[in-house]
Amino acid sequence: MEYKIFKPDYLFSITGGDTETMAEIAGIFGSQVPEFLDGMKSLLEQGKYHELGLLAHKAKGSVTVLGMDETAKMLKEFELLAKAGEEKEKYAGFISAFEADTETVMAEVNDYLSKNR
Repeated sequence: MEYKIFKPDYLFSITGGDTETMAEIAGIFGSQVPEFLDGMKSLLEQGKYHELGLLAHKAKGSVTVLGMDETAKMLKEFELLAKAGEEKEKYAGFISAFEADTETVMAEVNDYLSKNR
């Protein structure tokens, strides 16, 4: 499987190649994703844009551990726009992109871990 989003090298470097630790990190990330998504959708619906920006920032920190560089860049843009309350028409698209990227990366991580245990 070719990995489009997941960068195994970064996760490998921070875990020393320990697949148990990799799986634990991936599990933590996987459990955070629904919380991020639910929170983002709720804050958008409520018009709490600054808080939405703060949550995008928190999500950005989590995606970096899986080497999701492009997703991290997108979340940074989302964070800055939301904190400023600018270009609100883009927010739903950012959330959809984050959702799609996290689905893809979890499939990629699970594939990697199944081949490297």
